This record gives sequence, structure tokens and C-alpha cells, in this order.
Amino acid sequence: MMLRACKTSLVLAVGLFYFFVVFNNLTDYNTNFQFVRHVLTMDSTSPGNHGMWREIDSPALQTLFYLAVIAWEFVAMLLCGLGGVRMARTLRASAATFSKAKNPAFAGLTLGLLMWLVAFLCVGGEWFLMWQSQTWNGQPAAFRMFTVVGIVLLLTAMPEAELAD
Repeated sequence: MMLRACKTSLVLAVGLFYFFVVFNNLTDYNTNFQFVRHVLTMDSTSPGNHGMWREIDSPALQTLFYLAVIAWEFVAMLLCGLGGVRMARTLRASAATFSKAKNPAFAGLTLGLLMWLVAFLCVGGEWFLMWQSQTWNGQPAAFRMFTVVGIVLLLTAMPEAELAD
């Protein structure tokens, strides 16, 4: 029972994290948009790098990219929240019922992992060479969040044992 409560709490905590991320992205839109804009324009990468042909300087495309990230975070938030609530409702149920309740959490956690890995580490970090920026390098934070969400996913995926009478 305690392990189920731990799994449930951690899934809900990830959902809460994404709530704050989405909230901040919407209520302080411009600050976070500037991060995206600078990464996409590659304006703080190493001077003379030969990857500058990849830059996106279109404000419309930058906005679209940023809105897509916010939407991605929003869906991860909803799925983690839904999964956590379903898990909480089935804490004392059979192992099969509790395991089935985890499905939205699996989707939300996986979506979160993909966001940090694909959007931040792959696209931002490598394609737009974010790692070269002293100011706009979000790779350490992305790796930290990839690790946190990954640990929660692994713990949540542990098989359930039937509750003793």
C-alpha cells in the first residue's frame, strides 16, 4: 500500500510541476518566449559556427514553436493529473485495477520525457546548438527534469503486488 501511495504522490507531483510550468509560460509569456527566441535564432552560439543556416528568425515560427511546447506541457500535465487521481482512487483495489489506472500517468510521464529529450536536448541542444550559449543553455535543467520524470516513470512501472488481507 505504501509503495502505491508513493507512486501516486510522485505522479501527482510531476503533474503539479507541469501545472507550474504551464502557468509560468502563460503568465510570464514574454520572459519564457525570449528563451525560445534566442535558442531558435542561435544569436549567442559560438562566433563563426557553421550551423547558423539552421536559425529560425521568423517571429511567427518562433511563436508557433513556443505555443507547441506549452501545449505539449499542458497535455503532459493533464495526463499526469488524471493518472494520479485514478491511481489515488484505486489505491486499495486489486493489482490489475491499480495497474490499469496508471495508463494516463504512463502517457503523461512519457510525453514529459519526450519533451525534455526531443524538444530541449535534441532540437534545442543539438540542432540549434544551445550548448554553445553561455546565456540561453537550458540543457542542464532539461537533463535534470528528464532524470526526475524518468525516475518517477520507472518507479510507477514497477509491478504491483496484491494487497494482503
